[in-house]
Amino acid sequence: MGALLALLTIVTFSLLVVRVGAKALMMTGLSWDTASFQAYSAFFGVGFTTKEAEMVVDHPIRRRIIKHLILFGNVGLTSAFATLVVTFVQTTGVTQTLEAAGLIAVGLIILVILSRVEFLKSAIDYVIQLSLERAGVSHVLDYELLLRVQSGYCVSEIDVLGDNPIAGKALAETRPADKGIIVLGITGADGVFHGVPGPLDRVEVGDVITVYGNEEAIKKLICEAGECD
Repeated sequence: MGALLALLTIVTFSLLVVRVGAKALMMTGLSWDTASFQAYSAFFGVGFTTKEAEMVVDHPIRRRIIKHLILFGNVGLTSAFATLVVTFVQTTGVTQTLEAAGLIAVGLIILVILSRVEFLKSAIDYVIQLSLERAGVSHVLDYELLLRVQSGYCVSEIDVLGDNPIAGKALAETRPADKGIIVLGITGADGVFHGVPGPLDRVEVGDVITVYGNEEAIKKLICEAGECD
């Protein structure tokens, strides 16, 4: 019975760790679906290669969270497996083995049911977020969700070359918004960044513009400048 309780305790702790990791990832700007998926992937050591995974490893705070999840996952899974083995080794017959398996199944079902109770989830999430904020993890907006980068839109940077149709002209002349492209910022050749440029701001050769818009429209603008492969 002691080994069985230890197993259920380890499983409960593992679920809590994954939830803490997912909440921490969400507070860095990921959507809940993405954060939850990455937390489970790291904890169980699956390591799916996706664009979302690249967004995690390229971010120092997210990378640190994933590192801790991998560590806890290895410890938790090893402990759970060892405890499971001990639980069945201690049984002396078929009846006790079936009883142990039944108790484990009932315990896991209860944990699953409790994990789906909205009141408990809200209370746990509140405590987790409060603890993370006190630990210095700040909450940021999910910019990917706001910009809908997964719905055919993206944020990109374009090097302005001499044959680029917007080079040497003001934004009011080229009107990129009419093509489904919004210029978020202009980084001059001197490295100075100018955010939220107005219609009278000019784009010069050597600048790098940060744009948001339809992927096809952005690709077309790049190709018009002769930068396509």
